[in-house]
Amino acid sequence: MRLKSFTAKSMKEAMQMVREALGEDAIIVATREENGGKTVRVTAAIEKELDASEREEERIAALDAEQEWLYADDDDEETILEEITETMLRHAVSEEVLDQVVSCANIMGLSEARLTLISALDELYNFAPLPTVRAKKPFMFIGPPGAGKTLAVAKMAARSTMAGLNVAVITTDTVRAGGREQLEAFTKLMNIELKTADTPKALKEALMSCRKADQILIDTASANPFDKAQIKALAQMMGATESNQILALPAGTHADEAGDMARIFATLGARYLLPTRIDVARRLGSLLSAAHQGGLTFADVSSTAKVADGLEALSAKKLTQLLMPRAERDTMSSASSSRSSSGNAVRKAG
Repeated sequence: MRLKSFTAKSMKEAMQMVREALGEDAIIVATREENGGKTVRVTAAIEKELDASEREEERIAALDAEQEWLYADDDDEETILEEITETMLRHAVSEEVLDQVVSCANIMGLSEARLTLISALDELYNFAPLPTVRAKKPFMFIGPPGAGKTLAVAKMAARSTMAGLNVAVITTDTVRAGGREQLEAFTKLMNIELKTADTPKALKEALMSCRKADQILIDTASANPFDKAQIKALAQMMGATESNQILALPAGTHADEAGDMARIFATLGARYLLPTRIDVARRLGSLLSAAHQGGLTFADVSSTAKVADGLEALSAKKLTQLLMPRAERDTMSSASSSRSSSGNAVRKAG
């Protein structure tokens, strides 16, 4: 089975690319909008006939990877798909996301559910951790009320400062009671002067005064995505600077609600998704729905209330650990038992 993804400006162009690369017999595994609907990504698969040399290369490659990537028989595949399906249902994913994940997992051909889910998520979603190096553009954090956006800004400021960067922090949250004071309590500990901007013009001026900083972080006022006035005010602030817009979204919300919110924020310009409040959520389907509906790239994840070490890079492997914690523990337990057995054998041999 050969699997390949294609990205184009329209579904028609993407399907044309599929036909040209894989032929008319290609099977469409998944489709999704990206970049706020500006591009379309299509994942397709096809059974590929191999010649003798290709079959030999595939056999050797399979033997080399035998310990980690084993092909499953039909019974194993059915069990794997059942486990992944149960995981998706347990996290209350949307029906559309469930179909895409299971369909993609179905063609992976791996012998362990966790590895299969990692591969499927890596194929269906994009991951780009926030940098700890000098950045050309400011990072603007946006999100709905209660998303933990201000805390996420403090966490990134702390991490970048500890990495030796000159960090500047600006807040446009001048309406919410205590909003500025909350962030200032953190920036003072890091010897960072918190700048305030209550208008787009003031934001431009604040950015000019911070132009020598290695990283500029902007905390915005929370915006109800279903309130036109609040969305308009946020859009005006976002238009004052060319920045990397990061949507902070709390875990544990309804998948459809999260998808709707992500789509609205993506229309404004959000490109990255930073899940928050992971530590107080047990159902994470909303995050998959948000990334899917908004065409957003997963960045870091905020999983603790602590500012120091509060952000962790999000990858397909990390996301699978969050979705299947029991499988992760079982894998670690099995590895530990294996090491223990090997140690006992060595001691007996000695």
